Amino acid sequence: MFPDHNYIIAVDGFSSCGKSTFARLIAKELNYVYIDSGAMYRAVALYCIENGLLADGNIRTERLLHSLNNITFRFMLNEQTGLQETWLNGRNVEKEIRSIEVSSIVSKISQIKEVRAKMVKLQREIGKNGGVVMDGRDIGTVVFPTAQMKIFMTAEPDVRALRRYKELLEKGMDVPLAEVSANIRMRDHEDENRKESPLRKAADAIVLDNSHMTIEQQMVWFREFWMIKTRRHEH
Repeated sequence: MFPDHNYIIAVDGFSSCGKSTFARLIAKELNYVYIDSGAMYRAVALYCIENGLLADGNIRTERLLHSLNNITFRFMLNEQTGLQETWLNGRNVEKEIRSIEVSSIVSKISQIKEVRAKMVKLQREIGKNGGVVMDGRDIGTVVFPTAQMKIFMTAEPDVRALRRYKELLEKGMDVPLAEVSANIRMRDHEDENRKESPLRKAADAIVLDNSHMTIEQQMVWFREFWMIKTRRHEH
């Protein structure tokens, strides 16, 4: 359906905007590799929880930095669901990394300079040959500033909180909507105000506000954007 381009597509934006769902569908449509950069930070957060690297909700940074080389990631396709899943140190942690407990500390993890440096290095290595869709907070600004296509996703906070709440319910996690909403607002504040690679829209990114769009409408939007972009590159 599409011209054959080996692009790097960066999908950045606020938490619970549906970046992963959108990026996965783009990758599937273009037969590209999908990389969930946020899952890598979530996996590090889970590692901290499981290995006693938290003290009163704060990261024991020095101990974490000593452990960084012991943390390995793999993304493996689940052939039954057709979805890519995150493996941490040889174990499938896709469900565990989506918990509210992980969500509550992942922004703190992503603020640690050395952690970001390791993640960025790994992400660049995975995506260096193109043909990838990567979603996160700083893909178009830091990880791949020369990506040929950059999308910045946003949606109203209340819409995002409700989406996240429904997602957690579907996974059997009954968390109060008010708690989910507070977590979303906290994540926004931390993401935008952190010292290391704060959440910013790249100057050459196109904004997709999907507050009132279905995923099908978002894909129609993408196809139009893709056609314009690839046509421009051909001339």
